[in-house]
Amino acid sequence: MDTLKALLAALRQWWSEFTLQAKLLALSTLVVSLIMTGLTFFSLSSIQADARLSDTRYARDVGLLLAANVTSLVAEGQDRQLITVANRFWQQSNSIRYILFADPDGVIYLNLPLANTDEDSTLLLSRRLELPDTIYDRPGDPLVRQHLSPDGQVTDVFVPLMANGQRLGVVALGLNPNEIVLNTTALTRKVTISVFIAIWVLVILGAVFNALTITHPIKALLHGVRKITAGQFSTRIALPMGGELRELLEGFNAMASQLEVYKAANIEELKVANQELKVAQAQQQSLIATMADGAMLLDDQGCVVLTNPTSQRLFRWEARKLVGEPLVNLLPESLLMDVGEALQQVLAGEHATRDIRCSFGSPTRTLRIVLVAVTDTDPSSRVLKGVTVTLQDLSREVELNAAKSRFISNVSHELRTPLFNIKTYVETLHDLWTQISDEERSEFLATANAETDRLTRLVNDVLDLSRLESGQEFHFEPMELRPALEQTLRNYRLNASDKGVRLLCEVEPGLPRVQANFDLLLQVLDNLMGNALKFTPSGGAVCLRAYLWPDSCPVPELSTVVTTNDLTSRLPRFRVEVSDTGCGMNELDQAQIFERFYRAENTVHTEQGTGLGLAIVRNIMEKQGSVPKLVSKPGVGTTFWFELPLEGSDDDELDLVAERVQADTATTTVTPRRRSG
Repeated sequence: MDTLKALLAALRQWWSEFTLQAKLLALSTLVVSLIMTGLTFFSLSSIQADARLSDTRYARDVGLLLAANVTSLVAEGQDRQLITVANRFWQQSNSIRYILFADPDGVIYLNLPLANTDEDSTLLLSRRLELPDTIYDRPGDPLVRQHLSPDGQVTDVFVPLMANGQRLGVVALGLNPNEIVLNTTALTRKVTISVFIAIWVLVILGAVFNALTITHPIKALLHGVRKITAGQFSTRIALPMGGELRELLEGFNAMASQLEVYKAANIEELKVANQELKVAQAQQQSLIATMADGAMLLDDQGCVVLTNPTSQRLFRWEARKLVGEPLVNLLPESLLMDVGEALQQVLAGEHATRDIRCSFGSPTRTLRIVLVAVTDTDPSSRVLKGVTVTLQDLSREVELNAAKSRFISNVSHELRTPLFNIKTYVETLHDLWTQISDEERSEFLATANAETDRLTRLVNDVLDLSRLESGQEFHFEPMELRPALEQTLRNYRLNASDKGVRLLCEVEPGLPRVQANFDLLLQVLDNLMGNALKFTPSGGAVCLRAYLWPDSCPVPELSTVVTTNDLTSRLPRFRVEVSDTGCGMNELDQAQIFERFYRAENTVHTEQGTGLGLAIVRNIMEKQGSVPKLVSKPGVGTTFWFELPLEGSDDDELDLVAERVQADTATTTVTPRRRSG
């Protein structure tokens, strides 16, 4: 006992003399050795298991092969041929030690090698096989087991014989282990053990070498790297080392010297780069601020980082503090559900982009909102940096689509009604020609003719608008305006008389000639006069005026806001007005009355039409470099007017004005100057 205590004390004393680094190195070596030992024994166990599995598979395959060849012989009772086949099978394989055939009751009736008496067979333990009945439940899965004999390990295979669902018995085989597999397994075991010993020795040698030659310079190098990381580029390492370690230390010192030089040289470049970065950020912010669509930038929490003026105008955020506020707290309640849900999906990484459409406000505005996740530039990294939000106002497109749908509905109705009337009257004339009077025939034909004219006008309106919007060039020349005004009055005088509406004409004598196209001008007057008569009740009046506008040419003051139209309208122009005392229009109708397919009767429900007349007027006047305008008041009446250039105007200037007017989609409503008398 005292000896054991003395030995333990000596060991503790010996262990305490080592440094912490040596102790850690010894422990790490021990851990590596234990791991390698475990891996080696695991590999050996796996090799042995694979060898046993290989023998088992080989024995199973041999048994199934023999059973497949003798099942039919056993079923037919051909014992002699059975003995021949089994004997040939036994002689051709050196690994088969015995073959037994037993009946369904387990009684052995044939064994190989052949023996005259039961006592001569040294391979049989009994004349009866005791096997479980479940062996017949899986004829394709024989019973395999192994046992030790005086001559070594034997693998036993019991294969049930069945034909047409009938049990014929069992064939049993005993097989020696595969010598090639055994030799391979032994060789693998020896190689594995040798590799283990070699690795263990190399680990120990490497640990000792590391402790003696590498650890110290590496610690010095690590200490120097930490100083370089902290920005102390004056750090140097001076150790008497040779070989690659010396090159490594010299490379470290050279790197530190270069970093020290770069630090002094790049300070100014960093300042310049910082200034350029600020300029680039300012340019990006300016670009975002001038975008026609709304744009917002959110952080990874959904809070606002940047918004442009368009998005602020859309949601009326001009006077609100937005930066740092969650977007869901700023949105209108009508958008909160759709946009909030989509934003949460993008922030959670469920979707990279979301494209939604929603409506809000009064009057209703339709928005397309696109949310895109902003991630790290590294494709392997999917860290969310923020979310970009793009807002597109689709109200105009929605209105145009609705107007187009109304137009198709109106045109369909306008086409169907006259076609039906024409068909009705023509069928009546065809079927009842001899039964109706001449007066009725004339009336029917007159009605069919009127409906045909109605169809022609509708088709002509559509064709005229298509022709005007196709970019066709029209020729404008000097002409007298009075003939066009008089012809327009003649065309509608009879209709006005039938409706009880007075037609008035206020045209100053001695008016100058204008630069226009007679046919297009006549079409404009016809559409305006037809609209005025349509919405003027009986007892009202429609007045056609023409006069020079303005009388003088004032120059705008520099302090006032001057538009393109102001600058190009300083020369005298000729103004034509068509006013009525009809039902008038509200502000919403006035803002959209010149749009294609829009009909004011959609709200008053009194007259029929396609909504193309005033769109044709606008297109014709835009080609003249003018814009048709109106003023109206419900229950009082409406006045439309347009302006024409005088004879002698510069053609190039007129073309330039026409291009500017056609490019300007907004129309300005102003009050016309009325002439006395």
